[in-house]
Formats: sequence, C-alpha cells, structure tokens
Amino acid sequence: MRQHDTLFIGGDWVAPAGTATIDVVSPHTEEVVGRVPEGTAADMDRAVAAARQAFDHGPWPRMTMAERAAVVARLADLYEARQEEMAEIITEEMGSPIAFSKMAQVPQPLGFLRYYAELGREFAVEEDRPGTFGPVTVRREPVGVVAAIVPWNVPQFVIMTKLAPALVAGCTVVVKPAPETPLDSYLLAELIKEAGLPEGVVSIVPAGREAGEHLVSHPGVDKVAFTGSTAAGRRIASICGEQLKRVSLELGGKSAAIILDDCDLASAMGFLSIASLMNNGQACVAQTRILASRSRYDEVVDAVAAMVRSMPVGDPADPATGIGPLVAQRQQERVENYIRIGIDEGAKPVVGGLERPYGRGWYVAPTVFAGATNEMRIAREEIFGPVLAVIPYEDEADAIRIANDSDYGLAGTVWTADAEHGMEVARQVRTGTYGVNLFMLEPCAPFGGFKSSGIGREMGPEGLASYLEYKSIARMG
Repeated sequence: MRQHDTLFIGGDWVAPAGTATIDVVSPHTEEVVGRVPEGTAADMDRAVAAARQAFDHGPWPRMTMAERAAVVARLADLYEARQEEMAEIITEEMGSPIAFSKMAQVPQPLGFLRYYAELGREFAVEEDRPGTFGPVTVRREPVGVVAAIVPWNVPQFVIMTKLAPALVAGCTVVVKPAPETPLDSYLLAELIKEAGLPEGVVSIVPAGREAGEHLVSHPGVDKVAFTGSTAAGRRIASICGEQLKRVSLELGGKSAAIILDDCDLASAMGFLSIASLMNNGQACVAQTRILASRSRYDEVVDAVAAMVRSMPVGDPADPATGIGPLVAQRQQERVENYIRIGIDEGAKPVVGGLERPYGRGWYVAPTVFAGATNEMRIAREEIFGPVLAVIPYEDEADAIRIANDSDYGLAGTVWTADAEHGMEVARQVRTGTYGVNLFMLEPCAPFGGFKSSGIGREMGPEGLASYLEYKSIARMG
C-alpha cells in the first residue's frame, strides 16, 4: 500500500495540521491501496502563506521567463524518467486502463511541460507601441498566487494544464488534488522538489470540498483555476465574482459525434471508440451523443454496438483491457441510474444494460442506446460513464441543430469522407474543441468550452496568457 503521512507545503514535506486521512480505494478490487493526510483549512492557510511570500518577496516571479522555462524543462526531464510509474499509480487509484494511462494520462502532461518550457524561452514579456506623445510599453506580469483545483478523472493532465503555464508565467501555485486521486500528486511533488523550484512556489494539498472552498475564498489567492462539474463551477464563479478574483473554469460536456452519410464506418469506429469511451467514459470531452441520419441509422447503431463489444471490460492493469471500472461506488450507482432512466424514457439498450460485468469492483456494462432522442435526459445530462446514445437526424442541417441543442459546448466531431466539407460542419457547431475524423487535444491549441462548459481557455499561448496581467506604461521622450 502507498502510504504518506506528510503534505507538500512550501516546497517541503510537513506534518498536517489535522489527524484525518484519505483512504484511496482501488475501483477494481475495492481494497484500500493508499492513504494520505486530509488537508484542512489550516493547511490551506499555510500553503497560501508560503505561496504569497514566494510571490511577493521570492525570486521566482523576478526571474526572466526564459529562466523559469529552463526550470520547467528540467522538471519535464525528471517527469519523463518516471512516466511509467506515474501511469501505474493513476491506473491503480482511479481505474483508467493502463493502455490509456500510458497513451494519454501521462504523455500529455509531459507534453504540456515541454510545450510551455519551449514557449517561455522566446515569449515577449514587453512590447513597445507608438503612442500619442511617445512610446507605450505593454508589459505582461504574472497574475499572482494561483489555486489549482483538479478532478479525479485525468489528474495529471488537468494539473499540468494549470501548473505548467502558471510556473512559466511566474505565478506561485497551490494545487488541491481530488480526494479520490491524491497518490499521483505525491510523485509529482517529489519531482518538483528534485527539480529545485524555489521555496514556496508549489504546494500540493489533497483535501475535500470544505477545505477546497476555503482555498477558493482565501484573500491571499489571486486566481482560481478549476476543472470539474458545472455545479461546482457555478459555486466557485460566485465566490470569485464577489471578490473580483480571476477565475478560469473547465466544466462539463455532452458532446456530439456527427456521422455523415459518406462516412466509412469501419475505419471511423477505431477513432470513435477513443473519442466516445476514453478513460471508461469518464471524460468531459467524450462524444456520447452519436448522431446518425435516418437512412443509415440501423447501420450506425450496429457499427457502434460492434465497436463497444470489441472493447474488453476488465482489470485496468491488464494492457488488453479497453474499459475498466468507474472511480467509485457512487459513480457506478449514478451511471446505472442513468441507464434505468434511458430505459424508462423509451430508449433501447442494444449493448449492455444493468447487468454488472463483475462480481466485485465498480464496473458498469458499457451501454449503447438506440431509439434515443435529443430531448431525453440521457442525451442532455452528463453521465460520465460508458453510455452512448445514438440519435437520428433528418439532414445535415438537422444534425448541426441537434449538436448545438445542448447546455454544453466543450467538444465534438464530424465523421466524413470529405475532410474539407467536415471543416464546414465544424465551423457551425458551437463548441470549444472539435475534430474532423478524429478527436485530439493539442498542447499548442486552446482548450475550453462555450456555454455551461466553462469560462476561459487552457493550453496554447492562450493558456499562458490566462496567468498574465497586462500593464500599459506610457512615457514622453
């Protein structure tokens, strides 16, 4: 069992203020596989004080961006050397199939470190512009102390979309991992300490909702970067709005995959399986609404059903597993309740249903619903599990209308033999990220959502800009 009895605060391992602990339970075996201290409000106060001291008086924000980028590059080298261990920890604590952990859960965070280290080497912090009476210097300065609050589904991915650009910008950061997945953050803390970041620049404090809200509302925090549910995002936005505190929110999704009539279904299904069911369906960008024309509807249903049946359900540590367990029993119960709702609404499960594939572990049978409509709850609400609804459309305009008929706008795809025409469809769907014949998040491109999917963007130069304040300095002569 992985056991820790300290917290990483101010760049060092310190005793927690309280005595409560967090048990990390394997979603495959239902056994405790780790234990860490549960951070308290007092621990958050200490972490913010360290971050405040480091930002207001320490060397980190006063280094050049290129100097900070070099430190982040060193962290990337250390991270790369331990990436297999990191993937194994994530699979153990939250059930992501090890193949997905090694393909995405860890390589993508490493890619963010590399990307921002490179961007920071050449980024122009100051720019001169001609003014009325003389030159104007537009300067970019770090926003300050950042509270980074991350979920359990892709813990390192989400930490790095915040930590990597914040560090390059010159911010100091307090990370609050989710209580379901604190173990990977301990390995990250080891690497941060080894990389030699100055005292106070990064603290990592696993904690529950109460301590997390204390961190969000702390007067010493200048910006909150949150990824999680839309409901929690609304609460955080209200707190930050009261305090006029900078905030970025990456929230839920209910994304649509539009299958056009010229699509080669056989070749599309391999990519669609990742776009729809990555990480056991526990992904905010998952394409869980499959839109098919009435003329090919039955054919698409059969293809999606065959695709899902081809993904082995089992032990997430087995490289052959396509779909593992859900993170917690409450998540298993939530997803099964949505399957019941779908059946009650009149949709038909052509694959899966309510029979559990294992006697133990928090598994749900991957389920494909036929006969679904976009008005059903299974098509409107984020389920966060391996449940797909195939929805018919009349023509292309109707498909785009259905894709846009959602409270969310985070991701989406179109599948077609004509990629140029796919771009025309992409331009009409109101969503922050989109794919033509694949779905991919690129470190160089902004990620975020329209509507209830969030506020702001992460990744790309836009992600760095969200940790910078603009200052204009006019002068005469």
